[in-house]
Amino acid sequence: MELLTETYNKEIACVLSCFDRLIISGTIPEISYSQGMTKYMYQNEVKIFNYTKFAESFREKIRDNAERIAKEHGIEIEFIRKAGVRKKSIISEKIGKRGDHPGIVHILSVMEACNTYKPWHDKTTGKTFLKPDTSKCLHYYFYFIDEQVSLGYVRVPNWCPFRLQVYVNGHNLLASEMNKAGIKYTMMDNGFDSLEDVSKAQELSDNISIEKLHRKLDEFAWQF
Repeated sequence: MELLTETYNKEIACVLSCFDRLIISGTIPEISYSQGMTKYMYQNEVKIFNYTKFAESFREKIRDNAERIAKEHGIEIEFIRKAGVRKKSIISEKIGKRGDHPGIVHILSVMEACNTYKPWHDKTTGKTFLKPDTSKCLHYYFYFIDEQVSLGYVRVPNWCPFRLQVYVNGHNLLASEMNKAGIKYTMMDNGFDSLEDVSKAQELSDNISIEKLHRKLDEFAWQF
């Protein structure tokens, strides 16, 4: 099978290798699995069958934080009720009105599936613990434009074990690095359609700092 780069060799000005769309998940390791959460509750003297009541207080804190961020940035949290609504279209419209300067673009909320736990008592062993379970809970989508990673979002479930999802675009990440290096370029949607210095752009792409990205992810986790 012939590669696309070979098929269209005469029409391709250059080939650039870089990250594309990145979806990164983050957890709190100690409570990210049922045995760990069971251990945490025993250590903190919380009864296993009080799990729901225990988790509700954190749900309220996440809600309060979302409302605080919305108020600070003068935006309303938009709840999506219908299935099939394109979040991307909503955000594109918001950016069209506000511009593409750094900051919080919008906050969406939607009921979606999530991992969770349920209390269980094993009559055979006499042990009480948490078992893995699935349910639905409210998820907040915090859309932002950041100077380092450009447009992205952090998806925050409001129920234990609070598994975060972060989306950023690797092309925008590279564009940010080229801006700092003073390399001229143009983009068409998600792709580069012109580059002033291809070799330098590739060098920047190859040396994108994962440690620096980790620090940014930590920043997002604390913020949202």
